[in-house]
Amino acid sequence: MTPSSWADFQAAEPDFADAVQSRFQLYKLHVLATVRSDGSPRVSGLEVDFRFGQLWLGMMPGSRKAQDLRRDPRFAVHANPGPDDSMGGGDVKVAGRAVEETDPDVLARFVEEVGPPQPFHLFRTELGEVVHTAVVGEELVVRAWRPGAPVRTHRRR
Repeated sequence: MTPSSWADFQAAEPDFADAVQSRFQLYKLHVLATVRSDGSPRVSGLEVDFRFGQLWLGMMPGSRKAQDLRRDPRFAVHANPGPDDSMGGGDVKVAGRAVEETDPDVLARFVEEVGPPQPFHLFRTELGEVVHTAVVGEELVVRAWRPGAPVRTHRRR
C-alpha cells in the first residue's frame, strides 16, 4: 500500500473526503496518537489544517509528539467527538505516516496563510487509512478507505 496525500484522497473519493474534512472542521482540537520511544502509545491534543492539498499537523518546537513523529512517523488522528454524546457527524479517524516539512518555501507559505506561533514543527500526512463510523437509523455504518482501493462499507444492526 502506497500512502497518499490528502489531494490524492480527494481525487479518489471526493464525497468521502469532504465528509471527513467537514467532521474535522467542526472543532478546533483533536486527538493525536503517536508511538513513544519505548513502543507505548502517546495521546495528545492538536489542531489539524487542510491546505495546499495536504492534511497538516502542527506542533510546538521540541514537543514530545514532534519527537515521537521524528523518530517513528506512524500516527493516528481522531476527530473531536464533540461536547455531548451525540457524535454529530459520526466518528472520524485518519492514520498513516507524518513527514516533517522542511522546505523553506512551503513553510513560508504556511506561515503567511496560517500565522502559527513560531517556531513550530509542521508535518505533512501520508494517509494509510481513513475511517468514518456513524449510526444510520438502526445500523452502525463503517466506511473505510485505503490508498489504491475504493471505499469499503460495512453495516451492522
